[in-house]
Amino acid sequence: MHAMANSTLFLLSFFFIVLSSYHHHANAQRFKEAPKFYNSPNCPSINLQTNTTCSPDAVHVAMTLDVTYLRGSMAAILSVLQHSSCPENIIFHFVTAASKLSLSTTVLNRTLSTSFPYLKFQFYPFDDETVAGFVSTSIRSALDCPLNYARNYMANLLPPCVRTIVYLDSDLVLVDDIAKLAATPLPGDAVLAAPEYCNANFSSYFTPTFWSNPSLSLTFAGRRACYFNTGVMVIDLERWRAGDYTTKIEEWMELQKRMRIYELGSLPPFLLVFAGNIGPVDHRWNQHGLGGDNFHGLCRDLHPGPVSLLHWSGKGKPWARLDENRPCPLDALWAPYDLLETHHLSLDA
Repeated sequence: MHAMANSTLFLLSFFFIVLSSYHHHANAQRFKEAPKFYNSPNCPSINLQTNTTCSPDAVHVAMTLDVTYLRGSMAAILSVLQHSSCPENIIFHFVTAASKLSLSTTVLNRTLSTSFPYLKFQFYPFDDETVAGFVSTSIRSALDCPLNYARNYMANLLPPCVRTIVYLDSDLVLVDDIAKLAATPLPGDAVLAAPEYCNANFSSYFTPTFWSNPSLSLTFAGRRACYFNTGVMVIDLERWRAGDYTTKIEEWMELQKRMRIYELGSLPPFLLVFAGNIGPVDHRWNQHGLGGDNFHGLCRDLHPGPVSLLHWSGKGKPWARLDENRPCPLDALWAPYDLLETHHLSLDA
């Protein structure tokens, strides 16, 4: 009896510690209200009397959302709206961790509704257990978060009427109209489109075990496989569902658990399944790597050419470097989109 009482007391204490910690972290971040943007008089009108989620005139943007990266997500959302020709026709689909649903959804919903009163958005719970048996450790612990794998399951999570989405990471800002990116054609049977980087050392994304095994390395036979970054993708969910690509990705993740064929979290399975068969997107739509490498997060310059999207992929995040008063030069391009009210966080903030 005493053991049961002690066990119950321990669980209650643990719950309140977690709850207190969570609310401290969430409440410490207070965000300003963003302006409402009216950027074009010629936007098609989404009929509010019907299910707006399925409107053919909408641009569908999918992102994962959690408290840890909320500051980055808020900046990304603001940048999308500010530069959109028809901001009122953008629908955001936010995937959140189901394990934190009761707490995080309330906080996130309140934050979004306060800062973006006119935002059209929906939440979708992602069960961490979906990938629990597939996730293997990678070179950076942040890459092992189950929510990092939610992009594999967008076709299952979003309503069947949503055909095409623009998937965006939380550590980026747009400086161009997202409708242009959303309109990217997908040639042939291509399921997704993204900027390709064929000058990158593609072989480095996989281990010697992979390349020394002909039954594995022949996966890329007949394909002009190039690296692409999964933080910015246009995805045809209808084709994804028809081809059951979630299962194809899971099969590679399952093999990884047994053989260790790559080092980076959720990226290599996408390369294994899609590299060499994706729609082309101009490099301006993913000026990636601004967070530096996955070990040191050193400062980097822009790639040559025009810029439509700035992406702080890598270890260093602009909000963290700005708070530490050690920003990289390009972090100044992220700062105008920062909606955080104060950088002095406290319990009473």
